[in-house]
Amino acid sequence: MKLLRALAVAAVVAVSLAGCAAGGVGAGGSSAKLDPHAKVSGSITVWSWDTAATALKRLGASYQKSHPGTTIKVIDVGYDNAYDKISVGLQAGSGLPDVVTIETDHMPGYVTQFPKGFVDLRPVAAGLKNDFDPSKWAANTGKDGAVYALPWDSGTIALFYRSDYLKQAGVDPSSLTSWNDMLEVGKKIKAATGHTLFTMDLSTGGYFQTLLQQQGQGIFNAKGQITISDDAAVKTLTMLQQLYKAGLINNVKGWDAEVSAAKNGNSAMDVNAVWWIGTLTSEMPELSGRFGVTELPEFSGSDVRTSNNGGSNLAVTSQSKNPQLAASFVEYALADKSNQVSMMKQEGIFPSYLPALKDPLFTEPSPYFGGQKVYQLFAQQTANIPPVVYTSDNPAAATIVDNAVVASVVNGQDPKSALEGAAKQIATATKRTIAG
Repeated sequence: MKLLRALAVAAVVAVSLAGCAAGGVGAGGSSAKLDPHAKVSGSITVWSWDTAATALKRLGASYQKSHPGTTIKVIDVGYDNAYDKISVGLQAGSGLPDVVTIETDHMPGYVTQFPKGFVDLRPVAAGLKNDFDPSKWAANTGKDGAVYALPWDSGTIALFYRSDYLKQAGVDPSSLTSWNDMLEVGKKIKAATGHTLFTMDLSTGGYFQTLLQQQGQGIFNAKGQITISDDAAVKTLTMLQQLYKAGLINNVKGWDAEVSAAKNGNSAMDVNAVWWIGTLTSEMPELSGRFGVTELPEFSGSDVRTSNNGGSNLAVTSQSKNPQLAASFVEYALADKSNQVSMMKQEGIFPSYLPALKDPLFTEPSPYFGGQKVYQLFAQQTANIPPVVYTSDNPAAATIVDNAVVASVVNGQDPKSALEGAAKQIATATKRTIAG
């Protein structure tokens, strides 16, 4: 599920999680004890939104058929209302359903402030760790090993490109293997086609945090220390500044502008997630045959060629009156190959469940991409997404980082100075220390 409105909700989460303790996902979990062998019965209510809710309603009906005596009620609460409702329910200790949908970057904040707010799924999730996107599993796991949610979908990242522009410029897509070369590649493409290399919204940090995760780094490290001013971060921001100074970045504001830029063919490439395929095929069918996809270029000293943007999970709340059924349904929906494949086929939800990615569906050629097996590329890369640390302070810290990106890339501030200033601001705001 794509994070089209992630920035809007970030402010909501920042407010709702004010005063959270420092650290990542801590120890805790509801006192509810799950029995993986227990017979299930009764009813549960599930909150989700948009296509995710559609998928769960369909799977709920099939679960009921295979588990007589159960009722799965799925409510589409709407994305704009979801986090308000979840935050209020956790704070009040009442009003939440049995199962909630929560995006990956929000889960640690909720668990930190409400350590007893969710049921530990270890009894039903035992042995599943290696079957899921490692970055998602890590984000949902507590320091004591508690599993607070099962991963649902991944936003595996790759490099989308206009194949016609690259052909016109004489650039072979297979040569796009190193970020060190992208400045010269961009100049060559612009000289031949008149188009910029990338379109991005620099007011939201552009590709900065995505490229940091490619290098296995977030805003914080495993100790909860601030790492946003280290060498990898400075190198990444310097590269973005160089691309902008060379006139190779088309800076736009907001999602709609990004989609319009792609539709108008403003840029040759886009660092984006697997869900971008759905946007391209639905919003600009007239461009069929003009796009290709390849892995991200590498950073020096690393062979990782992917990252992540987006993705959600299903969690069982401690307010559930039927946690056994709730956990059983979550496992049924997310840890079952056929169910995950069906969600990809029918709702376009790209699975975090790795066994599902081995289905023949993901090796089918795409006519839109000139016959390329695009989903195979994403399926192969999902297991390689580097885990990063999310904390309760990520929303507030991300805003500070975004401002540093604008100050450096757009306004020309020295990248190292901009990030050192951002690190100090985050330290003041969160009472965390800067990694030495």
